[in-house]
Amino acid sequence: MAKKKSGDGYKEFAKSIAAGAVDRFYIFHGEERYLLEHSLAQLRRMLCPDGLDGFNYKHFDGKAVTPDALEDAIDTLPAFSERTLIEVHDFDIFKNEQKQRLCDMFAELPDYVCVLFVYDTIEYKPDGRQKLNAAIVKLATVVEFGAAEQGMLIKWITRHFEDADKRISRADAEYLAFITGGYMSPLLGEIEKAAAYADGETVTRSDIDAVVTPALDAVAYKLTDAVMRRDRAGAVQILDELLRMREAPHKLMFGVSLKMRELLAARVCFESGLGEDTLMKICSIRFPFQAKALMDTARKTTLSKCRDAVLSCSQAAMELNSGADPEARMVELIARLAF
Repeated sequence: MAKKKSGDGYKEFAKSIAAGAVDRFYIFHGEERYLLEHSLAQLRRMLCPDGLDGFNYKHFDGKAVTPDALEDAIDTLPAFSERTLIEVHDFDIFKNEQKQRLCDMFAELPDYVCVLFVYDTIEYKPDGRQKLNAAIVKLATVVEFGAAEQGMLIKWITRHFEDADKRISRADAEYLAFITGGYMSPLLGEIEKAAAYADGETVTRSDIDAVVTPALDAVAYKLTDAVMRRDRAGAVQILDELLRMREAPHKLMFGVSLKMRELLAARVCFESGLGEDTLMKICSIRFPFQAKALMDTARKTTLSKCRDAVLSCSQAAMELNSGADPEARMVELIARLAF
């Protein structure tokens, strides 16, 4: 079997599928479930055109599958077709006791099979200390479905609104991506809500704000901005929104703390004459407009205040872990930050 590249990502996979090239061994994993499911459906259509009830489609649950069952499926020749699709969900390869057997099995996959491991409810965690990991890097096409880059995502949002006979500006499409977290699966439902709510042909920001459920990260951005404006009433109102989202207190604290650390980084970039591109790299920020918002807020404060905010968040997190009342401690923190 030819050597495969690990972690090529969705773009490389899409190119190979468009060219009609299907490998013998895939591993699918990643947070962008929409692209993962779309790619899975593509493979199924290509290899099982008569549907998934036929002889040439084998599906295994990782909790129940054994190396024996997997080997039997691989050894079974396809019927009236060139390939057999063997789909295995949530099988933790690296924890299986028969690792050497799996190595040998993957190294000798026949041309008539396509073995696909899909990681859905468990995380794909390669273990570089194991021989099996080296075998997978060599033999498998590992496709990580990460969040789509901005240009692709904005085109995708625009196209889905067009399918609903609606238009949306690029700026508002970026805003929608931002407040929903930028992942396609939850975006689908929010696009449907916004398209149905909008009276005119164009979906506006006010339409989005009226019906779209914001992600925790987006609300935390709003909270950071209100805090830096010293808008205590606005900050408390946003905190109330966060609490009504029924997120775990520790998750809320993490979201607020993360934004304060990003704001500190933005202030350092501002004082050092560095731009938004540098901030995006430092903080792993996905969208340019997120970096712009942080830089705009950073210009309104000082480095000392940003440092104090980060320290206050750390102190509040420690007290939360020590048993402090979550809601009361969060309110106290926001009141202090916005002072």
